[in-house]
Amino acid sequence: MTASTDLPPLDGPPPVDASLQGLDLLTVADFTERQLHNVLTLARWLKAVRRAGRPHRFMAERSLAMIFEKASLRTRCTFEVGMTQLGGHAIDLASEHERLGVRETVPDIARNLERWVDVIMARVHSHATVTTLAEYASIPVINGLSDLTHPCQAVGDLMTIYEHRGHLRGLQLAFVGDGFNVAHSLLLAAGTLGLQLFVATPAGYEPQPEVVARARALGTKTGAEITLGHDPREAVTQADVIYTDAWVSMGQEEEVARRLQVFPPFQVNTELLALAAPDALVMHCLPAHRGEEVTDEVLDGPQSVVFDQAENRLHAQKAILVSLVGVAAEATA
Repeated sequence: MTASTDLPPLDGPPPVDASLQGLDLLTVADFTERQLHNVLTLARWLKAVRRAGRPHRFMAERSLAMIFEKASLRTRCTFEVGMTQLGGHAIDLASEHERLGVRETVPDIARNLERWVDVIMARVHSHATVTTLAEYASIPVINGLSDLTHPCQAVGDLMTIYEHRGHLRGLQLAFVGDGFNVAHSLLLAAGTLGLQLFVATPAGYEPQPEVVARARALGTKTGAEITLGHDPREAVTQADVIYTDAWVSMGQEEEVARRLQVFPPFQVNTELLALAAPDALVMHCLPAHRGEEVTDEVLDGPQSVVFDQAENRLHAQKAILVSLVGVAAEATA
């Protein structure tokens, strides 16, 4: 469905939502329902354009500064490749990663970067870091992951679900595992778009109450159905999508022993998958700890779309960049 007929012509102008230009993306809830749908349309359009071999240098003469406090495979590669495909340039601030806020304050870093580049992407430990960057930088700031949310992942995930199902409304999503940043982003996405989402976690590992409240508040306008519980079997019963994530995220290494005792009942395996809809999609943001949160049989099975998710991070982030920064004049001349 990537080159679906519901997309604008590939040889026409990009379907960019002008209302997004200059905004930040710190959580999925920064976008309205309409804006998020428009970003997803642009992402699918850019993917189709790329596969058709058409040039799409919509970020010509534009630069992205990338800050990584946390290790990355997908985020680093997809943002750098994405900027290259869009005709722009990505700068990996490698020597600054571990000294963010030490050698120079975060506000000063923001005020320097805004003089040189067009957009900042930061993958950080504390969400406060990206909010501070956004507060002091006059250019768009993109959250590449924080301890609160992972919005770029959520956009790629929504794109993947749409590709495989042709719609989002009415689908039943189940998240099984740790109620951490990926779960938070799915909650906010569900609230924004009016989706059905059941989040099942062990007791004590629920999503943050503030995030749940925000998602439900958004859902009052969109008709979202958000459920929390502690029974993975209840969550996945007849689900259209089963999503899981690592039981131990970066920065939680000291909790490994305790988490490996608590989380095994939440493993996504063939027994759990059998309770879902027969054609249910299996999703994981990667990297996966095979044999822990998901078995090889499921992760490599026919219902897994994890590598589609990984690919779609590229197209989703290109759409985010083009939307927030704007289409370069050179690309439309």
